[in-house]
Amino acid sequence: MKAVLMDTVTNASETPAKPPAGRLSRDEVRAFKIRDNVTNLRYIAGIYVVITAAVAGGVWACEAYLNGGLGLAVLAPIVALAVLAVGASQHQLGAIIHEGTHYTLFANRKFNELASDYLGGFPIYTSTQAYRLHHFAHHQFVNDPDRDPIATQASESGHWLDFPVTHVQLVKGFVRLINPLNLMRYMISRAKHSALPQGTNPFFDADHAANPWAVHVGILFAVGVPVVMVPLILLQQQIAALTFLAAAWFAMVVFYLVLPDEQWPRARITPTISDRATIIGRMSYLGVIYGALTVVEYTTGVGAWGYYGLFWILPLFTAFPVFMVLREWIQHGNADRGRLTNSRVFLVDPVSRYAVFPLGMDYHLPHHLYASVPHYKLKALHEALLRDPEYAEKGQVVEGWIGASRSGEPSIVKVLGPEYAVKGAEIYIDEAATEDAEVRDADKLKAHSAASQSGRVW
Repeated sequence: MKAVLMDTVTNASETPAKPPAGRLSRDEVRAFKIRDNVTNLRYIAGIYVVITAAVAGGVWACEAYLNGGLGLAVLAPIVALAVLAVGASQHQLGAIIHEGTHYTLFANRKFNELASDYLGGFPIYTSTQAYRLHHFAHHQFVNDPDRDPIATQASESGHWLDFPVTHVQLVKGFVRLINPLNLMRYMISRAKHSALPQGTNPFFDADHAANPWAVHVGILFAVGVPVVMVPLILLQQQIAALTFLAAAWFAMVVFYLVLPDEQWPRARITPTISDRATIIGRMSYLGVIYGALTVVEYTTGVGAWGYYGLFWILPLFTAFPVFMVLREWIQHGNADRGRLTNSRVFLVDPVSRYAVFPLGMDYHLPHHLYASVPHYKLKALHEALLRDPEYAEKGQVVEGWIGASRSGEPSIVKVLGPEYAVKGAEIYIDEAATEDAEVRDADKLKAHSAASQSGRVW
């Protein structure tokens, strides 16, 4: 399906009373948006089964090697496979946060937030509310170079490509991407854009002067505590390490309990769980992990901290960002800001779906049209949308990674090239993406929308 370019400006909040022929009715859309408290438990359980199997297999192989029962030639591919599997699963955890961000993980709002945080965000050192501010800006101002955090972060970290790209340019870009220093730069930039108030993000209240230590204390606990604990453990001072952890946790909790409300960073989305409770919960989660690793090492003699570094931290800074950047390239690279041309639908194999397009991210165009539809209904949503001649004509379906497909649709590599470059003048502002959120300073967001439509920098 070839994209037809339009010289129009559209707004997601401007919906007609009766949809044009072929468009979904309000009742149909409402039915697609229904979510429950059961379905996603199966998806989340599946992710943790993969994580458990990968880490267990990797630890077994390392222990067998250390005991002389396995050679290096066998160990290396097992460890590499475990790192890739965990990195893909960490990307899946990011997808849990993504669903939680849109309030589609579970029907109960608080359960949605807590599950998203403790099962998705906290294990990969972030939170749902932090990601929500980043992601809502991406939805409302998709592909806006000045307001979409994917674009603003890309300009800082340098990981974006100058689309359209040839096959050779894409390969060169991937080689640059997997450079460990570039991956580190990307993760640091993403952490900063997700956690710290950014003047380029319309959902942060950049005019509010927050206490910088509201963020810095959490960073010091998450990163600084292991820096102190690991040397103590290497010196066989596990009790001292646990004592330091307890003291650091207590100091952290006291700081956040007494920090005045006006000193916290402010955002234009009201959190489901208070920022105070979330940061204490997040750091306490990490404290439990750090304590458990130390106890395991103390009681069994197994290098638990080393395995944590090898099979969790290493994937978090290698495989995980590779899968994330690939997804961002594929979903929005070589696209414009049109309602039906800012992303695509991808038909790929199961391994690619797990690693690169977790939890419905292969049906990304329908998601950008109706962000409140849970991931497990996006395929059916796409099929229903095909009744609309405009969607069927402009919505791009992509099949496979490279080469010709049986359906005649372009591959991922081909759709990122010159033949499928989309450069229309239509500007789509998706204000409906926040329909389930409690928005603060709505007038300022509307001002951003007007500026975005006119191409002005705020």
